[in-house]
Formats: sequence, C-alpha cells, structure tokens
Amino acid sequence: MTQTKTAKFSVIKEFICQKIESGEWQQHSKVPSENELAEQFSVSRMTARRALQELTEQGLLVRTQGAGTFVATFKSQSSILEIRNIADEIHDRGHQYFAKQITLTSVSLDEEVAILLGLKNNEQAYYSQVLHFENNSPIQLEQRYVSPKLVPNYLTQDFTQITPHEYLSNEAPLTEATHEIEAVLANKNVCKLLVISTSTPCLQVKRRTWSSHGVVSLATLTSPGHKYRLGSHLKF
Repeated sequence: MTQTKTAKFSVIKEFICQKIESGEWQQHSKVPSENELAEQFSVSRMTARRALQELTEQGLLVRTQGAGTFVATFKSQSSILEIRNIADEIHDRGHQYFAKQITLTSVSLDEEVAILLGLKNNEQAYYSQVLHFENNSPIQLEQRYVSPKLVPNYLTQDFTQITPHEYLSNEAPLTEATHEIEAVLANKNVCKLLVISTSTPCLQVKRRTWSSHGVVSLATLTSPGHKYRLGSHLKF
C-alpha cells in the first residue's frame, strides 16, 4: 500500500513539473485542485495534497487559502533556490576568475555516494575536479559526482570555459538543494592543490542538487578558511 502511494506521489510531482518546464503552465497559472489530481491519478486526496505541498515548499507553487494553487513567479522561484556561481561571485568583487580542470572521468560509485545520487552500488557516474582561482590564487576545489542519466554530455564539457554549476543549471534546472557546512582540515592532496599547509582550517560545503527528474549531482566544495566565507541576505 505504501509503495503504491509513493509511486503515485512521484508521478503527480513529475506531471506538474513537466507542465511548468514545457511552458504549458506559465507563472500564475492555476494548478488542478487536490480533488482533481486525486481523481486524475486515482489516488487519495492526501497523496495529492502532499505532492502540492512539497512543490510549494520547493518554491515551484504558491497556495492561497480559498483561491487554490498557482505556479509561482519565476523570479520568486530563482531567488529562493538560487545557488551562486563562483565565477559570478569573483567577478562581482571586481577580481579576475579562471579555473583549471583537473579531473573529468567516469567512476564506479561506492555505496554511500550511490545512495545519495539515487544510483546503484558500483554503478558508473561522472566525476570532476575543478580548481577555481581568484586573482591567480586558488580559492576553491570543487569535487563533483554527476548522474549520467540526467546529464549525459557532462564529460564532453570544458570546465575552464564554463563552471559545472552554470552548465548543470542550463542542462538540468535546479529545483532543490541541501547543504552541509563544516570546518575541516583537508587531506594532503587537497592542500597541495589549494597551496596551503595541512594545518590550515578549511571551509567545506557538501551540496546535493535535484532537478524535477531526480538527484543531479553531489558536490564537495573546499576553500581555505582565511580566503572564503559564506553569507546571505534574506527578506521576508
């Protein structure tokens, strides 16, 4: 019983996302009600409600009491879900940016990474290492696993010309992301690339991103603590 609900729930979310991505449902378009979705997909009203609620939490939909559910404005959606491109951050500071592509290959996944990417143990995924520079100084090492099913042409890219984030945002538009941020001491190989000692504190961000079709990538971003910081400005 639970498996059936989960499958139907996923179908409803994908149906709504496809309508939005195709342009058939523009911003502010009214979305079918819980009752209409429940009837269309032969599910309970609770299952339809959960699909609408999660898409609302992701910023794709807006629910208005007494009026219904609508496609969110695209401006609101991007501001809620925006993850800044490091090249843009550096350029906005008036500094020079460039990148070195260190690794771009296909690898077999261990169990932990496979689970996070929604793939099977030992299944192949794409893997990249890109070193980002600010004014000729290494500022961040980006290590990223990417789903071949969702981004089949990842290995043909030149990430000295476009950042992985920018490319993925175009190929598989992001709808959701999680972040884990911690202070770490990087291993010798990472320290060598960042030109720091093994005793230098680093800021590490682990980021998992989704498109409407599933998990797109799992990235680890490591930066020297004295060169990089995270910040945000929220308006409510």
